[in-house]
Amino acid sequence: MVNESSSPLPPKVIAAREAARKALGPLLPAGDPRNFEQSRCLMLSSRTNAGRELPPYYLVYFLLVDFLGFPHLGRWEKTAWNVPVRLNGRLYGIEHRKMGLGVFAPALDPNATRSGNPTEEQEGDAREIVALIRRAVIAAEPYFEWRAEQAASGVHLNVLNRSSSLYHRYKFFRNRYRELNDEYQRRKDEKEVIKRQHEHGTSTTVRFPPDHLSQEAQWNAQAAVDAFFSWTEHVFIHLAILQGRAQTGADVAALADADWKSKFKAALDLSSAESKQHYDLLLGLRQQIRNFMAHGAFGKRGEAFEFHSAAGAVPLLLTGKQKRKYSFTGAPAFVDEKAISDLDKFVEHLWSGAREPAKEYVESGLPMILSYVHDGTYARAMQSCDEMSGFLEHLMYQFDSAANMDW
Repeated sequence: MVNESSSPLPPKVIAAREAARKALGPLLPAGDPRNFEQSRCLMLSSRTNAGRELPPYYLVYFLLVDFLGFPHLGRWEKTAWNVPVRLNGRLYGIEHRKMGLGVFAPALDPNATRSGNPTEEQEGDAREIVALIRRAVIAAEPYFEWRAEQAASGVHLNVLNRSSSLYHRYKFFRNRYRELNDEYQRRKDEKEVIKRQHEHGTSTTVRFPPDHLSQEAQWNAQAAVDAFFSWTEHVFIHLAILQGRAQTGADVAALADADWKSKFKAALDLSSAESKQHYDLLLGLRQQIRNFMAHGAFGKRGEAFEFHSAAGAVPLLLTGKQKRKYSFTGAPAFVDEKAISDLDKFVEHLWSGAREPAKEYVESGLPMILSYVHDGTYARAMQSCDEMSGFLEHLMYQFDSAANMDW
């Protein structure tokens, strides 16, 4: 924040501040109440319809409070913050309540005991306030960019946690594969014999209706493998944070940009023989799946051509390597059932040993709080599953209270 950061403001940000102030025009900080009624009327204010069109709450707060130094009234029950402003001398509140951000019009009747409806003049003022703030937000864009860079380099960040959703996507395709494969196994001997009479005699066609089940099972197995690697790309980052191996926003951003191998190594120790075995197996499967699904899907082993020879048609494989692009030989094609089984075995390994306490946190959906890496909170919680359960109960209460604005 401008009023908290020790970093000097770049010239373009200083220029943006002047531009933002100019863009606000007649919209000014409210200052002290001008009479007794004004000291209470904002407490009975009512939401304007026009105020629903304000930019996101964080941009408004950063613009008015952080960047331009408008005073705010702090938080109270169901309210995160309130910035009193004046437009052409008339008092309004820009307030972030539980039900959202808005421009709130004060109760003008000194005898009012509850909020009423905004007047036409107040709705007109609210439209002007929204338009002025929108103009100022555009003018303040260099500040928001600078502010984002400052935030990313620190530890006061939450890393969003989508692990549960991504894992359930994997389970959906895995379970669907097994359902289809089981049905195919039960019906694979079914066949349909169709005989047709024509002028030259009789022809017989044999169809195998269950074949489509085998095809669909294979598609779902491939989708499950792809979903699994998508989940691991995400969950490895969270495990790295919980184990203190990613500590700042810059660390997390670098890890997010890294390849799957780097993420795996940040989450699991390859000096463990069991982890190394899983790593090698999964890496081979990932390479095959990537070659097959992301590079044209010619064949599970990379078969893109058939080479004509005296021996007959010979598959010519694309290796995916720069030095040796083609080959007649390659790794065996992955088998769907074995691949799915190997993935499930890795999941069991992932949540074993010292990583076991992390499972409950990752599956909770709560974000990772980088400041907890620095103050030792996560290290203490990772000591046992009981420690993690107690910590999560406390953390969930805090998040629920914040969501309800129960300060």
